[in-house]
Amino acid sequence: MNRERPPHARRRPAPPRRQRGAALLLLLVVLGLGASSLLMNLFSPPSGELRPQALTRASLAEAREALLGYAVLHRRLPRPALSATDGRENPRPCASDADCTGFLPWITLGVVPGDGWNKLLRYSVSRDFANGNLDQPVEADKTVFDRGDDGTVFYRVGSANCRVDDRCAPAVIFSSGKHLGVSLDGIPQAGAVTDNLDEQANEAAVREFMARAATGDPRVVGGSFSNVVGWVPLPLIRGRVRATAPKP
Repeated sequence: MNRERPPHARRRPAPPRRQRGAALLLLLVVLGLGASSLLMNLFSPPSGELRPQALTRASLAEAREALLGYAVLHRRLPRPALSATDGRENPRPCASDADCTGFLPWITLGVVPGDGWNKLLRYSVSRDFANGNLDQPVEADKTVFDRGDDGTVFYRVGSANCRVDDRCAPAVIFSSGKHLGVSLDGIPQAGAVTDNLDEQANEAAVREFMARAATGDPRVVGGSFSNVVGWVPLPLIRGRVRATAPKP
């Protein structure tokens, strides 16, 4: 004798196929929106204070590659620009560190002249690398410092004796940041900030440069800092020059 199942034990009918398809489509839309939001956050350009910093780092990276290419082609590094309004390399050899310090020769290198604050990039090159032949032994003499959490200075690049340790940089490229520098039109800029001692030192430097974290806090040792400092690493340029040396 067949007994009828109680109502609660009966199998519920499957939802219509159209309803299941709509639920799946809704799930895919939600997942797609989440993925799109994540990608936008990852790859969208930075804004606010981060934007000029990011643009400047990109300009410095471009300048470094152009300097390396110039070294391979000419077997030396270029000298600074003729002036703030003429981006061609100074044709006269450097007679001093000051002669080898100025603005990046943007026309000679074929790169953008400025940073994220629309100011000219600064450039200082070791005299041996600007005047000599890189197929011969030459000395790099640029050093880069940083500050520890307590404000103490330490070397990031180089040492007190570049000739002995052979760790100094052939050239330094840097942005004056938002407080100082020279505009793309060649007009000196001066911000209202006066506590930026490390930035002021970089403006006058010919051998020793400071590269530290950006800050607007005047209480930090060295004061407010928005400079972005880059350099041409000695092993990198030696490797490029050695790999392209003319065959004997």
